[in-house]
Amino acid sequence: MNNVESSVNNRYSNAARSNESNLCCPVEYDTKYLKIIPDEIIEKDFGCGDPLGKIKEGDTVLDLGSGGGKVPYIVSQIVGETGTVIGVDMNDDMLALAKKYQQEIIETLGYDNVTFHKGKIQNLKLNLDELNKYIETNPATNIQDFNAINDHIHYLEEKLPMIEDNSIDVVISNCVLNLVSTKEKEQLFNEIYRVLKDGGKAIISDIVSNIVVPEQMRNDENLWSGCYSGAMEENEFISAFENAGFYGIEIDKREDTWTTINDIDFRSMTVIARKGKEGPCINKGQSVIYKGPFKHIEDDDDHIYQRGERTFVCEKTFNILQQEPYAQLFEFLDENKSQVDSNDECCTPTCNC
Repeated sequence: MNNVESSVNNRYSNAARSNESNLCCPVEYDTKYLKIIPDEIIEKDFGCGDPLGKIKEGDTVLDLGSGGGKVPYIVSQIVGETGTVIGVDMNDDMLALAKKYQQEIIETLGYDNVTFHKGKIQNLKLNLDELNKYIETNPATNIQDFNAINDHIHYLEEKLPMIEDNSIDVVISNCVLNLVSTKEKEQLFNEIYRVLKDGGKAIISDIVSNIVVPEQMRNDENLWSGCYSGAMEENEFISAFENAGFYGIEIDKREDTWTTINDIDFRSMTVIARKGKEGPCINKGQSVIYKGPFKHIEDDDDHIYQRGERTFVCEKTFNILQQEPYAQLFEFLDENKSQVDSNDECCTPTCNC
């Protein structure tokens, strides 16, 4: 898999220097945001979807695999002067392109709210620029030096994390998660969850497949760097968010088949997933009525809501259901909010997270 990582890095380095016609599928963004972005950045942007629709003014946004900076500079305008944009990428040439025009864009906008870091998106604690500085002045010539480097890595991750816990409103990514090795994908989704604030959301556009990609294709470095072989099967992609602890998981967009290789269909999918369902399951006499249109529905914590029937839920679930994407589906009854029931028994076995 190290060879695959090198292949990805080399391919995107080449793409930063010259146009690459076969890296993911074309994406169209609102042209009003492109006016301040230099053509060189626009021409060397690679993606498969548009994860920007839910971002609002003042948000702190993290872009995983920020490449040449096109998406961060678009988001910079959406979040405005009160917002913050952080781009993370591991490719030096892409980062150099993103920073090449940064001062020019700052002067055009009249504010500076974008920062770029070198790092791996599956380990958002480790700032590779800081690690490189240490290694340059403390090169490893023996096992003691090697151990010292490992100790410094631990220090950076724990004391000076690149992205802190619970610090991001929105995590976005556009056709990059598939480039991470299969064995590191679980860690990747856990990292996305870690850095989000309670109430924050991940909006991820990526390439997915209709069936599991076989091992023979996964070992093809060219197919991997081209956004094919590392694609997750559609249901597996959704389950990865659920397994990391997200709730309110939605398929925002599911595009037509992009291409077919060895009878496997590859397409772009954009998923929205939210953080914030942790906490005790405390009964305060609150209830909801599901309004339809289905006869009944079941949420990720195994609560079942029958259409038109009153369902008692814990305070945590009651608050979650008043937020996107649930609020319009329910009527909320808070008649007993002043009466706190000391019974901490869970609504369902999976609700007390």
